[in-house]
Amino acid sequence: MLDSQPDAAADALIRGAGLRVTATRVAVLDALRVRPHATADDVFDRIVGSLPGTSKQSVYNALGDFADAGLARRIEPAGHAGTFELRVGDNHHHVVCTHCGRIDDVDCVVGSAPCLHVPEGSGYLIETAEVTFWGVCSDCRAESEAEKPRGSR
Repeated sequence: MLDSQPDAAADALIRGAGLRVTATRVAVLDALRVRPHATADDVFDRIVGSLPGTSKQSVYNALGDFADAGLARRIEPAGHAGTFELRVGDNHHHVVCTHCGRIDDVDCVVGSAPCLHVPEGSGYLIETAEVTFWGVCSDCRAESEAEKPRGSR
């Protein structure tokens, strides 16, 4: 359940992004702090108990506003729902578990320098590069190992 106390830091972040502070935006920001790489449905499920009058549409609107203002980043791994994170302003990437769908950050070049370069003469000024790694997370690997019969490899 979300804390009902005013969050001055959330208010400042939202205002600093040029947005009006609303209860939904504060709750959405709090939900993203608790669960990075959350889908809109994840965020809605987290806040609906504290803000019973909220709608999925208002959550989608807040997330879209955050992404447009640079307060949040939307990532869309192939075959997965779009997810949102508050880690912006660096050139990090993501790894997605092919079993459970868990998403984690992968550090790369910090700052605005991209990790990949397009061939010279392309005419593009690259601002960021997005790389998604796919694999099996440690929890799924451990679960898979635990399910194997004793003595098998």
